[in-house]
Amino acid sequence: MRKLKDVAKIIRSKNSGPFELTLDVIFADDEMFEKASRSKIITKDRIAEIYGIDRDTIIDIIEYPVARAIKTTLVRPIASGALGERDVYGAQQHAPLMEMEVDL
Repeated sequence: MRKLKDVAKIIRSKNSGPFELTLDVIFADDEMFEKASRSKIITKDRIAEIYGIDRDTIIDIIEYPVARAIKTTLVRPIASGALGERDVYGAQQHAPLMEMEVDL
C-alpha cells in the first residue's frame, strides 16, 4: 500500500462554481493513470469515507485520459463566499486525498 501523494503528480482542489468542488488527481504518465483507472482507486464510497460526507453529495467521478486525470465533483457543504465558509476558492480541500492509501 502506498499513499496517493506518492503515486500522483498533482492532487488539487478548486471551485467548480459557487456550489461545487472539484478534486483533481493527475498522474505523470499513462502507465500510472491506467493502473489507477483499472484499479478504481477513487470511488464514491472511498471519497465519502475519506471526507466524512454522504455518498449522495458526490456528483460524479470522471476519468479524463487526455490529462491523465481522475476528477471528482462534490456538492460544497457551504456555498463559496457564504457566511461561515472558510475556503472561498476551494483550494484547500484536497489534503484528505493526499493521505489516501492505494494499492497500485
